[in-house]
Amino acid sequence: MSAKDALHLAAEKSLDLVKIAPQAVPPVCRIMDYGKYRFEQAKREKEAKKNQKVIEIKEVRLSLNIDTNDFNTKVNHALRFLGDGNKVKVSLRYRGREMAHQQLGEGLMERFANACADSGTVDKLPKMEGRSMIMFLTPKSLKQGRE
Repeated sequence: MSAKDALHLAAEKSLDLVKIAPQAVPPVCRIMDYGKYRFEQAKREKEAKKNQKVIEIKEVRLSLNIDTNDFNTKVNHALRFLGDGNKVKVSLRYRGREMAHQQLGEGLMERFANACADSGTVDKLPKMEGRSMIMFLTPKSLKQGRE
C-alpha cells in the first residue's frame, strides 16, 4: 500500500499513521492512536520504576585509635544499613604519624568485616586512597541474588 493511501485510511479512521521500522525497505507503518500508545507506555515505565529498589551507599567512618564501645556502635550502624539493603562504605582516616602504622588499620578493617560477616560480605577489600583506607560491604541477600 502506498504511503498516501495509508495516510488517507488513517485520517478516515481518525487515527495516526506511525512508522514502526523506518529503516526497512519499504518502511513498516501502523495505524494506531499514538496519544493512547504514549500514555500506556509512560504508565508501564512508571510502574516499573515504582517496583525498582534504589541501593544507596552509606558511609561509616572509623579512626585508628577507636575504643571498643565506639567500634561496636559503628558496627551496629553498619548492620542496620546492611539490613535495610544498602551498601556500606567503611573508611578509615589516617592522621599525622598514623600513616606509618597502616598494618593496624588493615587489622581494624578485618575486625570490622568479621563483625559484620553475618549480614554482609566484603565487596571490595581494604585499599589505600590518599590518607584513608576504604572498604565496601554488600548485604548478603543482595550478593546471593546476583549469583
